Amino acid sequence: MTERPLSRDEVDIFMRLRPHSRRAFMAAFGATAAALSLSACKPAEPASGEGTKLVIPGSEGSKLEFYNWDTYIGETTLADFKAASGIDVNMTLFANNDELFAKFRAGNPGFDLIMPSNEYVARMIEAKMLAPLDQSRIPNKKNLLPEFQNADFDPGRKYSMPYTWLVLGIGYRKSAMKGGVTPDSWKYLYDSAEYKGKISMLSESADVFRIGFKYLGKSVNDATPELIKQVEDMLIKQKVNIKNFHNDDGQDLLMSREVDLVLEYNGDIAQKETEDPDLAFVVPKEGSLLNSDCMCIPNGAPNPNNAHAFINFLLDAQNGANITKTILYPTPNAAAKALMDETYKDNQTIFPPTAVMAKCEYGKYPGSAITQAFEAAMTRVRAA
Repeated sequence: MTERPLSRDEVDIFMRLRPHSRRAFMAAFGATAAALSLSACKPAEPASGEGTKLVIPGSEGSKLEFYNWDTYIGETTLADFKAASGIDVNMTLFANNDELFAKFRAGNPGFDLIMPSNEYVARMIEAKMLAPLDQSRIPNKKNLLPEFQNADFDPGRKYSMPYTWLVLGIGYRKSAMKGGVTPDSWKYLYDSAEYKGKISMLSESADVFRIGFKYLGKSVNDATPELIKQVEDMLIKQKVNIKNFHNDDGQDLLMSREVDLVLEYNGDIAQKETEDPDLAFVVPKEGSLLNSDCMCIPNGAPNPNNAHAFINFLLDAQNGANITKTILYPTPNAAAKALMDETYKDNQTIFPPTAVMAKCEYGKYPGSAITQAFEAAMTRVRAA
């Protein structure tokens, strides 16, 4: 591993910054991933029935290298796993899926467990970067909601286990909305000067263009060259009204009042709503893009047995609930969700209304040609 381990002071800063965006911490220490070992954190008090050591068949040793989004784990999860297994988890942070994918182009640099989003799971399967899972070692898969037991992007869950799910929507400041109107259409971000200079969009090209497809009444997967050009032209026209394209820190721009509307994930806004009741989140009436971050073992993992044990540990009901209480993203773990209180279960930022969610879709990996078309079009938008 070549990344620089964080100092004690940096770890303290990391913990004080929690919870923020999955990516927000990266801005504090630069764009490159930072290696972070939290094994020294005090474990939580054992839950009922816990306290015995995990027995890991064929355990390779006492280490596990984990590549994860920032601020995307429970406060004591790594220490709890070490207390239960004796395995020290070294967590290294990445900023986005492109960085994750690039890391493995030349082979596995030494990681045991990684956390790609659903589209990148499919892309990494195609590129033969992922190892098949031994589901007999993951009995806690039974805790997953029925709709997460299988996945179109990974039939049979051969290569991935779900960690969270996410939906893109509009985060906004209620007091800044003209006439108190809820911004329940993508028009406010893509095709309106009403909030000129107070709009921030995500920087990830595929997400921005797919939401544009939704606004135009199409599927997020209708990625034809003609439709990409139509969204590109619309964004170039709208750019005069957009303050910036953010790196998934839109909730911080809302908090600082730099903008009033952001394209952002529900979990990021849910975290900030606990600090500022003037913030809110809506999935627009046209529908939106769904994502699911997944646990995968890359080919060449030095410690695959430890990785299987850690996946199973994370899918435990109490461990999953401890994570969810920290990160406030929707959990696919039914047993963990059952342990959460009503302020989580009834939160419509975390769990938007069923009627709107019915209009939301997962993005499918469209192949390298369309992926490159998204990136080239976004480059032209930025340069316009």
